[in-house]
Amino acid sequence: MSIAENVAAVRERLAAAARRAGRNPDEIVLMGVSKTFPAESICEAYFAGIRMFGENRVQEFGGKFELLRNLRDAEWHLIGHLQSNKASKAAEFFHAVDSVDSLRLAERLDSATAAVGKKLKILIEINIGGEAAKSGLAPNSSDLEQLLKAAPRLKHLQIRGLMTIPPFAENPEGSRPYFRKLRELRDELRVRKLPGVVLDVLSMGMSHDFEVAVEEGSTCVRVGTGVFGVRK
Repeated sequence: MSIAENVAAVRERLAAAARRAGRNPDEIVLMGVSKTFPAESICEAYFAGIRMFGENRVQEFGGKFELLRNLRDAEWHLIGHLQSNKASKAAEFFHAVDSVDSLRLAERLDSATAAVGKKLKILIEINIGGEAAKSGLAPNSSDLEQLLKAAPRLKHLQIRGLMTIPPFAENPEGSRPYFRKLRELRDELRVRKLPGVVLDVLSMGMSHDFEVAVEEGSTCVRVGTGVFGVRK
């Protein structure tokens, strides 16, 4: 199948999942995870209607950046772990960093974004399964609280929501309790009406489990293989 056919098939499945949950499919963004794929594939996905793209590494995206400048309304999101020493390049290339996992990184991004004269949207990555090998803040941890309370002074960042990658399960249903837990955390934080924190984005769900994520409240699904095909 072509990338355009893949996009159409994913959108159909996404819409069906939304309808099962009594949701409007238009409220859910399909992000094309374009890491390791060339600029030509990204352009194909763009012309098939995708406008939000996720990349894992600053350096890899830097090599494609010039080739993609003409895609004027495309949004570039960094979804992979970001080291603090690469904050300046990330602020230059991306519209959003969806994997912020410490106050220190947020502070570096705030300074870097100020230097290039823009605002950067960020999501806080939550390690919802408590896995030692994964990045992210623990739910209800003091580190998460510290980052949230710092929001008003991070003038060049917009904290838009939460992101997670649950423990892998062959059966997509295995992801459901983790997606539900993230949604419940978002709801708890919303009630507090924290200054400088807008929690309208819940980024969860990938190629194998995005339908379950949509049923549990995801507002952004990150689909790579389902859009671009198998990585070589």
